[in-house]
Amino acid sequence: MIVETESGLNGVTSFKPTNFNQGGTNGLEDGDASEKAKFGTVAFLIELENTRSIKVLGKGTGIGLKITFFAGICFSMFSPAFNLATNDQWHTLKDGVPHLTVYTAFFYFSSFCFVIAMVLNLTFLYYPILNAPKSSFKAYLNDWNGRGWALLAGLVCGFGYGLQFMGGQAAGYPAADAVQALPLVSTFWAVILFGEYRRSSGITYTLLAGMLLMFTAAVAILMASSGHRK
Repeated sequence: MIVETESGLNGVTSFKPTNFNQGGTNGLEDGDASEKAKFGTVAFLIELENTRSIKVLGKGTGIGLKITFFAGICFSMFSPAFNLATNDQWHTLKDGVPHLTVYTAFFYFSSFCFVIAMVLNLTFLYYPILNAPKSSFKAYLNDWNGRGWALLAGLVCGFGYGLQFMGGQAAGYPAADAVQALPLVSTFWAVILFGEYRRSSGITYTLLAGMLLMFTAAVAILMASSGHRK
């Protein structure tokens, strides 16, 4: 393994691909425990970086935080917007105009999700960001590596949002949003399945546990409040 660091900096700033097994096989795949990179080690993080399409090792976190913050704003707005579309709490519709049913609103929601996904994908294929490799629509169609997982994710997401919106009509949208428990579920997957946060500091574990406890309390309080509606 070859790792280059700059003196005076705490962390890896550049890297070269690692080679754990000089015999020609990948130490992460050949089943030899002595050749595998342990979770949480520098070697493991570099091997994980090598599998990503967008390389972030040695780059600042500012752009990633900005993208994540913008995504959070979008996710926080779509459910209230769906609520307004079906219930019209702001009374924007004229008298006598019926509200959209949850199924009609879900159709428009899904249609524009498809449009936005196509626009963003085609744009980033030809004009990639963060130094990602440039591609083309033809290459996109010919490459089916990993597409099964992506299709499964879209299928599950579609069912999940459809059921969430129907549950929102029955129990209230705040309660329907709360039961998603995204931080709880995503943290469970990250820790148990993907081995993230292993070998982290005590402060990291303390913050993680505090986040999970506070979110659990918030979900419980929000769900309890939905039972007192008149």
